[in-house]
Amino acid sequence: MRFQLIDRIEAWQPGCGITARKVTAAAEEFWYADSAGWIVMPPELVLEVVCQAATWLIMLSSGFERRALLLAVGEMTVHGCVEPGDVLTVTATVASSIADAIVVDGRVEVEGRTVLEASGIMCALREAETLQARHDVERMARCLLRTEVRG
Repeated sequence: MRFQLIDRIEAWQPGCGITARKVTAAAEEFWYADSAGWIVMPPELVLEVVCQAATWLIMLSSGFERRALLLAVGEMTVHGCVEPGDVLTVTATVASSIADAIVVDGRVEVEGRTVLEASGIMCALREAETLQARHDVERMARCLLRTEVRG
């Protein structure tokens, strides 16, 4: 992934779910002032963190053979704001899957409070190598997992 928001993968269960983390920093360029004047992360990027976690689940579960391409989001509910310095805990769970598509649900929390929920995130599954070199993906996985990974 060339635009990487995930900082760490905390846990994952093949084909089932993943928990990841994103530590936000004021120096990142995506912040904006909302209608109340608070500096916040755009909800669309919070959703992107969920989608990236789901992609990592798919890549890890398939031994780096498959990758997700977003098709649609069934529903997204924003419950709160993400501010500079917040640590996002992201979970993505597989709701259903077939040979060439997967549907996941996700949640983002900050200090135990839910800031975003998304359901019905539909993704097409494609060969990972067509999007990025395998050795690059494996290297990033080692960094995110803080361990040795072999597909």
